Amino acid sequence: MKASACRNVDDFRELARQRLPFPVFHYIDGAADDELTRARNTEAFNDCDLVPSVLAGVESIDMSVTVMGKKVAMPLFLSPTALQRLFHWRGERAVGAAAMKFDTWFGISSLATVSIEEIGATVSSPKLFQLYVHKDKGLNRSMIERCKAAKFDAIALTADTIVSGNRERCRQTGFSSPPRLTPRSAVSFAAHPGWTLDYLFRGKFALPNLETHVDAGTKMAVSVADYFNTMLDQSMDWKAAEAIRANWGGQFCLKGIMSVEDAKRAVDIGATAIMVSNHGGRQLDGSRAPFDQLAEIVDAVGGRIDVICDGGVRRGTHVLKALSVGATACSGGRMYLYALAAAGQLGVETALGNLRAEIERGMKLMGVTSIGQLGRHNLRWR
Repeated sequence: MKASACRNVDDFRELARQRLPFPVFHYIDGAADDELTRARNTEAFNDCDLVPSVLAGVESIDMSVTVMGKKVAMPLFLSPTALQRLFHWRGERAVGAAAMKFDTWFGISSLATVSIEEIGATVSSPKLFQLYVHKDKGLNRSMIERCKAAKFDAIALTADTIVSGNRERCRQTGFSSPPRLTPRSAVSFAAHPGWTLDYLFRGKFALPNLETHVDAGTKMAVSVADYFNTMLDQSMDWKAAEAIRANWGGQFCLKGIMSVEDAKRAVDIGATAIMVSNHGGRQLDGSRAPFDQLAEIVDAVGGRIDVICDGGVRRGTHVLKALSVGATACSGGRMYLYALAAAGQLGVETALGNLRAEIERGMKLMGVTSIGQLGRHNLRWR
C-alpha cells in the first residue's frame, strides 16, 4: 500500500510495521505492562455518542481555535515525541513542514533529533518545546535559554515521567538510542534495507538538545527506561515546576495532568495550559484515559486554563467528542508517527489531511459551523 492510499491511522500503522525494523516499530507502538491503558485511550471515545442536528446551513466551516495564545487552523496538533530520526531520516524536519502546511502547533521533545535552533529558524507555525527536567540543572537552564533565543511559543513540562514505565516490548526487543546491533536486530535491519541505508548514510543520528551536557542516547547507547531512570530528576515537585514557569516567562503547559487536584494546582502556579495525558499509556498501566478524565477537569478549571486532550485520537469524531466535553484542542503522537515512519513528510501530511477532512465532515454532519457551537448538549453517554 502507498501512503497516498492510507485512509486512516490504522492503515499507516500497518505500513509503518512493514517498513521499520521490529525494535523501532515496537518502540512507537508499545506501552507499559499489559498495555491496557494504551488501548483504553482510544476505546474511551466509544462510551459516548454524538447527537447531530440538521438543516443548519453548513456550507462554510471554521475549525480554527486559539491554543496557548496562538490561533491555529485546526483543533488538533502534533504532540512532542522523541527520537523521530529513527522513524524516518528527515525526522522532525518532515513533521515540522507538515505542521506548517496545516497551520497547527508542532511540538518537539528534549530528546529531539533536530536542534532547538534549527526548528526555531525553519518552522513558522506555533512551536512547543517539551522539557524533561534532568538532574543536570545546567542542561535544564540551557534548554530553556535556547528556546527563548529561538523564539519558541510555549514550553510543556512533562510531569509524568519521574521514572520510566515498564515498557516490556522495548525490553524484549532491546531497543536503545542509538540502536544497538545485536544478532537478532541485525536480521531485522537487513530485512529493511531502505530504513537501514537511510539511517547509516543520511546524516548522523544525534540528540542535539542534550549532547552539550550528556553522552547517553547519542554517543552511548542506552534504553529509554535507563535514560529516564538515571538522568531525570526524581525530586521534581510543584515548587520546581513553578520556578521553571517563572524562568520561562511565556506560555507554560503542564503535560501529564490526570487529576482535578493537579489541574487546580497547575492554575495556581500560573500555567496557561494543561495536557490531560497519560503519555500514550507508556507510564502507569491501569491509569485512566484522558477522555475519561476530561469532563471533571474541564468542570474544575475550564475557562481559566487551556485544556488539551492528549492521546488516543484516531478519528476526527474523537476530536469532536473531546471538544464537545470542553477541551480547547486535542493532540497526539502515534497518529502521526506511524505516518512519518511510513512515508516521511508526505505521510504526515496525508494523515493530517485525512483527520482534518474527518473533522470538517463531522462538523457539517453535526450541524455546526464553528468549534464554539459544540457542547455537551450534543453528546449522550452510554
